[in-house]
Amino acid sequence: MSAATEDRVLVRREGAIGVLTLNFPKRMNAFGLAMREQMWERLLELESDEEVRAIVLTGAGGNFCAGGDITEMESRPVLKGRMRMELAVRIFRLLVTGPKPFLCAIEGNAAGCGVSFAAASDYCVAASDAKFKIAFIKVGLIPDVGGLWSIPRKIGHRKAMELAAFAEPFDAERALQLQLINEVCEPGQAVERALAVAGKFAANPPMANALLRAALNAEADTVDDACQAEITYQAALQNSADFGEAAKAFLEKRPPRFTGR
Repeated sequence: MSAATEDRVLVRREGAIGVLTLNFPKRMNAFGLAMREQMWERLLELESDEEVRAIVLTGAGGNFCAGGDITEMESRPVLKGRMRMELAVRIFRLLVTGPKPFLCAIEGNAAGCGVSFAAASDYCVAASDAKFKIAFIKVGLIPDVGGLWSIPRKIGHRKAMELAAFAEPFDAERALQLQLINEVCEPGQAVERALAVAGKFAANPPMANALLRAALNAEADTVDDACQAEITYQAALQNSADFGEAAKAFLEKRPPRFTGR
């Protein structure tokens, strides 16, 4: 990896929260290949760290993510294109199916896969002056980085079709109305608010967080799926040390101490 690309994704820890910062300000944090490679590596580190109980994704330089890097866009053979997309899809799958709550803190512009990340998150905070655009069709593409799943799942099929087909920009208040995001904050405060909410997630029993995410994201699309997930996951959770600790703490009138066991 060259010196020019060695810091495209920054990582820091705020207590039990891991913060990933997309760091390519001169291109509004465009999601190019170098950034994808680093994000995958650093996301794996955070997901495997038992001390990290929630993950916040944000962007450097006053923007979240402008989508794909236009300077890397070119016609390419189908097999090469499939290989290029495989890494992006791996990142999306880990964000959605991994055990740790995933939050987004959005300042400035979120376009293309920036919207896909917001839609894939468990909780999303956006500054009041943030701007959103599902812009893929403007370069002859369809939503990616999981956007085909996450965007309609959050805002509904009709609105997903409208916004993806026409690529019209919308603001944070509209994003809130659409349920793409959870809350709007003052400009410059998105990370602070996301960290506060991530702290609430991090205070939960880690196993319960993981199985809640699994149930809502992958295992409860039908009545039968939901019932089976409830039986399977609840039985596992009732056998956990954290479940026993919660019951004991309640009886002893003290805060529980969750260990993830």
